[in-house]
Amino acid sequence: MGLTDARSVTMITAPPLTAHRDPWERRLLTDPDLLADLARAAGGPFHALYPDRVAANVAAFRTALAEEGVTGTVHYARKANKADCVIDACARSGAGADVSSVGELRAALGAGIRGADLMITGPAKPDRLLWLAARHGAMIAIDALDELERLIMITGPEPVRVLLRVRPPDSTSRFGLADAELDAAAARIAEVPALRLQGFSFHLSGYDPAARTRLAGALVERCRRVRTLDHPADTISIGGGFAVDYAAADEWAAFGDGLADRWCHGEQGVRDLYPYHSELAGAAMLTTVLRADGLAERLRDNGIRLAVEPGRALLDRAGCSVFRVLGVKTLTARGLPYRMITVDGSSLSLSEQWFGSEFLPDPALWPAGDPAAVPVPTSVGGATCLESDLLSRRRIPLAREPRIGDLLVYPNTAGYQMDSNESSFHNHPIPPKFVLRADLRWSLDQLGECS
Repeated sequence: MGLTDARSVTMITAPPLTAHRDPWERRLLTDPDLLADLARAAGGPFHALYPDRVAANVAAFRTALAEEGVTGTVHYARKANKADCVIDACARSGAGADVSSVGELRAALGAGIRGADLMITGPAKPDRLLWLAARHGAMIAIDALDELERLIMITGPEPVRVLLRVRPPDSTSRFGLADAELDAAAARIAEVPALRLQGFSFHLSGYDPAARTRLAGALVERCRRVRTLDHPADTISIGGGFAVDYAAADEWAAFGDGLADRWCHGEQGVRDLYPYHSELAGAAMLTTVLRADGLAERLRDNGIRLAVEPGRALLDRAGCSVFRVLGVKTLTARGLPYRMITVDGSSLSLSEQWFGSEFLPDPALWPAGDPAAVPVPTSVGGATCLESDLLSRRRIPLAREPRIGDLLVYPNTAGYQMDSNESSFHNHPIPPKFVLRADLRWSLDQLGECS
C-alpha cells in the first residue's frame, strides 16, 4: 500500500519536531560506517554519549554565576544519567554532584568528585547514607525533623554541614519543611555543636524562573534571621529544573495542547508533554533568575553562595539512543495506511513513557533518505509482547520507507531518557553505552576508559 498523497498523510501524522543537533551528532549520522560498527559491537540497541558536551554545559553554568558576580557551585543531579563518562566529565570540569543513595555517593567519589562537593538530597535518607555523607564532609539537605534527629544520633565530633529543605509556599509537596518546622530545626541544630546550618534548599516543579527568584529572595532573608542563632547560613540551593530547548519554536507550536488522538496509534493522544521548546534554557535561565529583583546583588551583599543542581540541562545534546528495525507492518487509521515498525529494544529505554507521556524529538532513520520525499507516517513498537510497549505511539513523519536492518536514532536522550527504567525483560540485555570523542573514536562506558 503506497504513500503518495502528502495532503492525506498529514491527516494522521504528527507534525515534525526536528531536534537541535550538535556537530558531533551530525557527523555520527553522516559517517558511512560508525553507526553500523557500533550496532555490530552492541548486538542490539545502544546509547552513544559525548562527554565533551557535558563539560561545555558545566562551563556555561559556571560562567553564568561568574558573570553575575555570584559565588556558586554546580552539582550534577546524578539521577539524570548513570553513565560513568558523565560523572567523570563533571569531576574534570569542577562540578560537584547531587546524590540520593549510597550507590550514587560511591559512584561520585569513585569518579573523583570530592566529598565536600557532594550535595545529599532525597527524602528519608538511610542511616548509612547519612553516616557516609557526614564522614566525607558532604552537604546534607535535611527533608524532615525525624531525619534531623537520626543525623544527630549518627554524628560524631567532626563538623557536619546541613541545609534545610524548604517546602514551597502554598504547595502540596511531600518534600521539605514548613515554616514552623524550619524554625524548630534551626533551634535544634543550635543545640548540637557538631552541626553547621549552612542555609536552605528547595526544588520547584516546572520551569518558571520568576518563581525561583522569589523563593531564593525569601531565603536570603531567612538566612539573615538564623544568623542571629550563630548559624553560618551562607548557602542557598535552588535545585534543578533548568529547561532544555530541544527544538525550534514554530515546530513546537504546531503541537498546541499536546498529541492529538488522530496522530497516534490506537487513537490515544497525550496532553501532558515536556515543553520541548524554551526561549530560556540551561545557563541562560540561571542568568535570568539571578538578574531579576536584584537577586545577584542581594546574594553578594549578604555573603551567600548559590548552589544549583541541574540534571537534564547538563546533558543537553550529549547523547542519543539507537535501535535496529526488526520488522515493518502496514496498518490503517481513518482509511489511510501507516507503518508500524518493531525495533530491537523497548520503551523502557525512553523513559518519558514512565511519566505517561512521550519523548517527542523525531528520530532519524540511518542511512538517511531523500528529504524531498513524501513523509512516511510511522509508529514505533518495542520487541516485547506488550501492546503498551511503544517507543513512539505518535505517527512520526519519517523521511523514507523504513526497512528491516535500518537504524533508528533518537536524539538528545541523555537527560532522563536512556537509563532511568532499564530492564532485562524477556532476558534481553540492557543496552550498552558507548563513549564518543571529538575524533569519533569510541569506547565502552567505564571509568577506566573515560579519560
